[in-house]
Amino acid sequence: MKVAVIGAGTIGSAVARALAESNYEVIATRRNIEKVKWLEKYGVKLEKDNKKASKEADIVIIAVKPSKVGKILEEIKEEVEGKIVISLAAGIPIKLLKRFANAKFVRAMPNIAVLVKESFTAYTTEDLSEEEIRTVEEIFESFGKYIRIDEEYMDAITGLSGSGPAYVSVFLEAMIYGGLRVGLPRDIARLAAAQTLLGTAKLLLEFEGHPAEIRDMVITPGGTTIDGIFELEEGKIRTTIMKAIDAATKKSKILSTRLSP
Repeated sequence: MKVAVIGAGTIGSAVARALAESNYEVIATRRNIEKVKWLEKYGVKLEKDNKKASKEADIVIIAVKPSKVGKILEEIKEEVEGKIVISLAAGIPIKLLKRFANAKFVRAMPNIAVLVKESFTAYTTEDLSEEEIRTVEEIFESFGKYIRIDEEYMDAITGLSGSGPAYVSVFLEAMIYGGLRVGLPRDIARLAAAQTLLGTAKLLLEFEGHPAEIRDMVITPGGTTIDGIFELEEGKIRTTIMKAIDAATKKSKILSTRLSP
């Protein structure tokens, strides 16, 4: 199966690489091809012409900024007629995508962890058959974990897991700096912080419990952890994270109003 990735920016390039490594035939487009020449070593064919790439492909993935989606779909509407088109653009609902082209649209939101095939991808669709859904899910499986949801939750997914790696990176950076402050060498602080986060996430997923259960497994009366937790609570870390997700979700909801005709 041949897949065209229209817009090989940060997420588009990651998607193209993941698909190529999963043995898909991939065409990726970008105006400045030199910036993504590295994709060629994974077998990705590079192309400047969006129409040509879309015509050759069986499935088209739109990975451009939300404000550019309308312009791109207008450009390739004849080439994608009747085909499955997966939009990765934040905030653009399926009903709006359908105004630009007569295609079978899927709205999806992966995150940058697709680079290591550990993305969480949520998607929604209206017009696909069961066989076509299996085809789309095979694509998402090459990114990492995936789930099909109702479209009403897509903006919230964008605010939580789509933007999530940025929030987690801020938290990781703080942990690393904390390690440096108490005297750890930089490489040890980085490894300790990253592996701690990875291990905790794995605990949560495998035990299927509440994060508070893990927290209480670590805290002991009069121990070191409770003093650290006290400082986190005084800094209102949970409130701040919830506000960040809420703000990103609200931004996703207004992006469709900026869509170019």
